[in-house]
Amino acid sequence: MKAGRDTAIATHMETLWSKIQLHLQNALDPGNYKVWISPLTGTLKGSVFTVFAMNAFVADFIRNRFNDALCNAVHDVCGAGIEVRVDVARQERQSAPSIPANGEMRLSAPALVHTASGSQKAEPAAIQQSLPFRLPAELPGQPAARSWRHSFDDFIVGPSNALAFAAAQSICKDSRMADVLFLSSAPGLGKTHLTQAVGRHLCMISNRLSPRVEYLTAEEFCSRLFLSIKAGETDRFKARYRDVDLFLLEDVHFFQGKEKMQEELLATVKTLQEKGSKVIFSSSFSPRDLHGMSDQLLSRFSSGFLAYIDRPNRETRKRILNEKARFYQVRLPEDITDFLADSLDNDVRQLESCLQNLILKARLLGSAITMQMAWEIAGNYSSSGKKLDIEGIIRYVCEGFGITSDQIRSKSRKRELVTARNTVFYLARKHTELSLEEIGSRFCRSHSTVIKGITSLEREISRESSLGRQMANTIAIIERNGSIISSSSAGGRG
Repeated sequence: MKAGRDTAIATHMETLWSKIQLHLQNALDPGNYKVWISPLTGTLKGSVFTVFAMNAFVADFIRNRFNDALCNAVHDVCGAGIEVRVDVARQERQSAPSIPANGEMRLSAPALVHTASGSQKAEPAAIQQSLPFRLPAELPGQPAARSWRHSFDDFIVGPSNALAFAAAQSICKDSRMADVLFLSSAPGLGKTHLTQAVGRHLCMISNRLSPRVEYLTAEEFCSRLFLSIKAGETDRFKARYRDVDLFLLEDVHFFQGKEKMQEELLATVKTLQEKGSKVIFSSSFSPRDLHGMSDQLLSRFSSGFLAYIDRPNRETRKRILNEKARFYQVRLPEDITDFLADSLDNDVRQLESCLQNLILKARLLGSAITMQMAWEIAGNYSSSGKKLDIEGIIRYVCEGFGITSDQIRSKSRKRELVTARNTVFYLARKHTELSLEEIGSRFCRSHSTVIKGITSLEREISRESSLGRQMANTIAIIERNGSIISSSSAGGRG
């Protein structure tokens, strides 16, 4: 009887954790979910849900980066009264004494418990242990070839991305044309897709049983370098990133103004190029738009293929919708495909999200997809109609933040005004054809200030902090409301 009861409890726990993982998979960036969340395990005891990580570094990273998303997922599945803890798996603790002391740092602060309200409190003394703080080299490795999310086969090629696609395929070939690729575009247009497609392809054709690949964001590179410096383990860091066959680094605009970090990246790239390794960078900005970067590093960025991805045209958007519908085994009527392609022209991610919601609604209702459903779902996005222009963006942002146009254009550095300006910068770059200099001139700000503001806002949103979620919601509301305003500016996108 006891064995049967234990089996039932274990099955229940697995089901709970699977549901929580599904919530997290839908809420987080696919790369973050794959690297950080999928290796975790979780269990519910009484009113406490504990998530177990493989080591202390990962546990600490999960607490700092994904706490809100984790708590939301647990509360959605298990109830709002559940406390959420992140801890190190037992085998990690048991093996810790055998690890040489000179290869680790000890956490001196008490472990924190994250409660349903989002507050933190110290764990009981019995749980406060000196856990080994793992170095970056102990982090989860690169995805295996079979686990890459994207490939060349599922990338829809059109006039807006044909050059980038060709460059990505070319760098996979054993040729001397180039060993560096720099991809740039606004968010959601395919940088990550092509980056992962290169990684997947090179892993599959490699003559190595296990090709050496590193795939990470610029922010992760910097944080791991910082930790290795603190631990006196920079040699291990260098050995990890300078001895690979393929180095994939996203969001390199994060390095702006970080001189020491740039020096290490430059040394890493130099070493990799000398060895003949492949290097791929991605950024929301082209190299010429980056400020606060060393000339040498910019030269390395520009030493191979430079490819910009623009927004897909209507025909490409229709092909994307049809391919995704086939993937989900759904027949999308032509009139609905035309409607969605006309209504949603901001980015590919938006198209996919709208289609997924439309399919989900149809399945929940147990009916075929109808135009009425499409109207309702598309209404939650930046819909068809006249587009936002710069003055309209400023007006809607001012209304959303409860400020005046004089205040947003002022020299004030108050936090709410800076956030409002950054929101205008972000939306103007996304919805207009204005250059960064032209956007900055509307506020008597420099080109580099616009880049810094956009980068800061994107980073806050990607972290899914309270402010980030609030900003994402504010931007979505502005885009929905702004879809009906008049666009008289010659610089507005048509």
